[in-house]
Amino acid sequence: MLNEAAIKDFRASLRGELLLPSDEGYDAARTIHNAMIDRRPALIARCAGAADVIACVRFARERDLVVSVRSGGHSIAGKGVCDDGLMIDLSRLKGIRVDPARRTVRAQPGLILGEFDRETQAFGLATTMGVVSKTGIAGLTLGGGLGWLMRKHGLACDNLLSADIVLADGQLLTATATQNDDLFWGLRGGGGNFGVVTSLEYRLHQVGPVLAGGVFYPAEKTGEVLRFYRDYTTSCPDELSTQVATLTLPDVGRMVGIAGCYCGPVAEGEKLLKPLRAFGPPTVDLFAPMPYVQLQSMLDPFFPPGRHAYTKANFLSDLSDAAIDTFAEYATAPSPFTSGVLEHLGGMFSRTPPARTAFAHRYYPFNFSIWSNWVDPADSEKNIRWSRDFWDAMRPFMAAGSYVNYLEDEADPRARAAYGPNYERLVALKKKYDPTNFFRLNANIRPS
Repeated sequence: MLNEAAIKDFRASLRGELLLPSDEGYDAARTIHNAMIDRRPALIARCAGAADVIACVRFARERDLVVSVRSGGHSIAGKGVCDDGLMIDLSRLKGIRVDPARRTVRAQPGLILGEFDRETQAFGLATTMGVVSKTGIAGLTLGGGLGWLMRKHGLACDNLLSADIVLADGQLLTATATQNDDLFWGLRGGGGNFGVVTSLEYRLHQVGPVLAGGVFYPAEKTGEVLRFYRDYTTSCPDELSTQVATLTLPDVGRMVGIAGCYCGPVAEGEKLLKPLRAFGPPTVDLFAPMPYVQLQSMLDPFFPPGRHAYTKANFLSDLSDAAIDTFAEYATAPSPFTSGVLEHLGGMFSRTPPARTAFAHRYYPFNFSIWSNWVDPADSEKNIRWSRDFWDAMRPFMAAGSYVNYLEDEADPRARAAYGPNYERLVALKKKYDPTNFFRLNANIRPS
């Protein structure tokens, strides 16, 4: 079905580049952050604009090709790359325009967080955008978008004002609160189920230098640190976001750390962080005033591209003594690059009603995740088994829902639970906008 003439015509219809397996640059284009993913698309279209995306969707639909959509390539499950089908590569779509007067920004989906933040911070503005600067803005936003500013300003999807999207029939629509509002609702937490987003507009907020960093303690104190952390977070203001992680610090060893960001006046932040910095006391204290863009790259060294990665995650109903003791049992991992993480939620994140956006899980206090990373592929079985054992041990403390962006497999049976009470409404939306499930390489919502 992919004869030479069809491919030639398709290539001529694109303003961007079309790569086949024999072409130079093909392997680089199909490579994403997670080294466990090694898929080979039949074609890779490196789109130069929305017209290219429309051409890709129509070409694939006419030939019944599987389609994957890549923006930042940071998906742990490798959803941006397919075998044998057409990979729609948006990574070169990096246009961005900030309107400082309206405090909005229009951005293309190929941007990663670091690029986005650099432009908005030129005007002292920002919006919630993850915690690792290499993450793509589009996938992050469509799945919800946890980040350092979420307790003060809500999720990335809560700050989305409009989106341009190419549907499964090749039609380009704009979705806002007043135009195609049902689709706009679904895009804010429904993942990539409804089409290819080619432009996103966000609300921005004033964000100057922040007080950020972390304090670190020996891993054997994990239980003690978590009990302190549980009590500490009960009185945190919206301006303070924190998370706990077990990790390995170079030249220090295996540690448990509390990282955080205070996005208010630095003097107030110093007072709020004083108990945190005095507890223990910490072996290492890295809290300091810093530019927001520096904070956004602070965790990058722990998530470099090219390692093998496996993730499991779920929201927690509470942080009981039993949950803390179980978490502490797994403070040491088979790989020095592996982390167990607890993200504190609440604030504006929890004050948004569950039905306002497709992202429904608003009332849980913590998000639990396991980020296993290793270098040697021969260590895969050992690391995956450890992750699953940790996960099984934490099951009794889990809530009935997980974060879409952390699902490790597009066929994950927990995908339905990830959409929670909004699932049936999302099914109806999928049936309306993608009745044949053309866009299915995602945390999939079946149209029936």
